[in-house]
Amino acid sequence: MKQTIDGGVWPTMVTPFDERNGIDYEAVERQVEWYAARGVHGLFAVCQSSEMFFLSLAERTALASFVKRAAAGRFPVIASGHVSDAPEDQVEELQAMAETGVDAVVLITNRLARQDESDEAWLERLEWLLARVPANATLGLYECPYPYKRVLSAETLGRCAEFGRFRFLKDTSCDAETMRAKLEAVRGSELRLYNANSATLLETLRLGAVGYSGVMANFHPELYVTLTERWRELGEEAEKLSDFLSLSALIERQSYPMNAKYYLTLEGVFRQEGSRAQPGRTLTATERLEVEQLRRLTAQYIERYGG
Repeated sequence: MKQTIDGGVWPTMVTPFDERNGIDYEAVERQVEWYAARGVHGLFAVCQSSEMFFLSLAERTALASFVKRAAAGRFPVIASGHVSDAPEDQVEELQAMAETGVDAVVLITNRLARQDESDEAWLERLEWLLARVPANATLGLYECPYPYKRVLSAETLGRCAEFGRFRFLKDTSCDAETMRAKLEAVRGSELRLYNANSATLLETLRLGAVGYSGVMANFHPELYVTLTERWRELGEEAEKLSDFLSLSALIERQSYPMNAKYYLTLEGVFRQEGSRAQPGRTLTATERLEVEQLRRLTAQYIERYGG
């Protein structure tokens, strides 16, 4: 049964791998329970954080299906459906992902046009694709940074909202004014904006964004839950929490997703931090220390604000 996509904190899940470099499903199950215990509102199961460009279609669909089952109706699960360049291959990928039963199939904005192509060309490809995606599939949009970031204009997003099929946008513009324009463009529709950027999150919640979907929910999702649910009642304390989250987010530029996996290893969720995107790489002693320091600081902020 499909669930409603309605705001809150949506971690972009990282994928644990075992010693043979296969998906460690026992760790995935612990991961889902770890998120659930911290009050998240949904899970983005297959995305760039999940190393989707390094997973086969069979692995992507199996992972999405597993997370949907593990969530057991406690919260909705969404997944990106297409990573290929050829439109015909994208149709196959989207149809396969829709068959997993996830609550929304998320289209990657940079897959619909080259970087040098216009928004009109992008919209033409979108219409072509929508005609070939199951009509009952709820859809989302994801401004994935790889292989290039295609941030949708407010006008283009407004036209997407007119299709009546989109419920989710993971915005990666990292710009509050851009998001203000987008929020105005989709006002009155069912398309909702989720900010992926910690620094602008509080400001965009005030503007009407409904939640957070970003990499830092792999480190301290409960603090994002506190901010998204309680920013009004927290008053000035919301600013202090926002400042901590913003500065903490600098760690994502270091060695992500391996540092997030190390964090989850310290939490007893993962067995190791291996990554297909960074084969053979290991975290340095300093990178590990940074994660350990963040974990200690997180504990202090959880004690202060709850979570």
